[in-house]
Amino acid sequence: MLSKEGIFARASRRLRGWEGFLLALLIIIFLVNSTLAPNYLTIKNQINLFILYIERIIVALVMTFLIINGEIDLSVPSIMGMSACAMAFYYQNGMPMGWAIGIGILLGLAAGIFNGFWIAIVGLNSLIVTLAMQIGYRGIARVFLEDRSITNFPDWFRFIGQKNLVGPFPLSLILFFALFLIALIILQFSGFGRKVFVIGNNKEAARYSGINVRKVKYTLYIVSAILSALAGILLAARYRAVRGDLATGYHLDIITMVLLGGVNIFGGSGSLYGVILSILIILNLRNGMSLASLSGQFQTGVIGALLIFSVLGPNLTNRFLAWFKRRKALQKEVCEED
Repeated sequence: MLSKEGIFARASRRLRGWEGFLLALLIIIFLVNSTLAPNYLTIKNQINLFILYIERIIVALVMTFLIINGEIDLSVPSIMGMSACAMAFYYQNGMPMGWAIGIGILLGLAAGIFNGFWIAIVGLNSLIVTLAMQIGYRGIARVFLEDRSITNFPDWFRFIGQKNLVGPFPLSLILFFALFLIALIILQFSGFGRKVFVIGNNKEAARYSGINVRKVKYTLYIVSAILSALAGILLAARYRAVRGDLATGYHLDIITMVLLGGVNIFGGSGSLYGVILSILIILNLRNGMSLASLSGQFQTGVIGALLIFSVLGPNLTNRFLAWFKRRKALQKEVCEED
């Protein structure tokens, strides 16, 4: 158990680093957006922002694990689309909706097993495999529906994506809170989470220390695909429609959420606290640009620039802090000699 002093010391250390910068940036965005819309900071508006991006946020949780582990999954938006299209196809052809949802989730599981086999077992590069399967799974989604749009879903399915379940919170947001709590416990406080960090730092050292590297990576890819399939179905429920291009391009927002949160692109370091701050920044920044009537293409360009900054920023910050500590230690030695 951490003492109060230990908790405050950790919080202080985080605020002096990249997460402190993210918090300051978030406050600035809040202030600017509040001038554009007086009711901007209301709880209802913030909940609505989360709901608009909830599927991407859910996938960002498991993407955090993958990138800390030294891997990546570019196929997640295509798995989202493929699972939703499979669900819509089987429902349209007479299958009960519950069974059709199950088929969509199982298809996501199959995608995770396939990705995990080539990356964790065979040892192929995750960037190449998931880039190829991003195209492959999108092709499967289009095979299911071609150019059609399926909209005639039952009322209870539309309820999942739109109606509030507890107070102002819909099912998707409650699910996110539950998944975030589980992910936080696993990543920060469990043996599996420590293995994720160790493998990301040095895969060979992890293997020699007795960690089953293949099992950890395989598990992550299976969970990533299952959560992506679930997110795709939630997206279909919120849109009340499914097309073959559902969730196209979502990986840009998802990866930016993770990297801007301070997760090292090369693996081995990062936290969900920074990722949550990053999510809030991206949601409020996009909303602020919409309030300023900026085009969607411009917004995408800004997110792309954030992605570049998210790779450079934490590294530059860590270098500066390391230089500052060395300089402070050197000054202390000089003072002691005098």
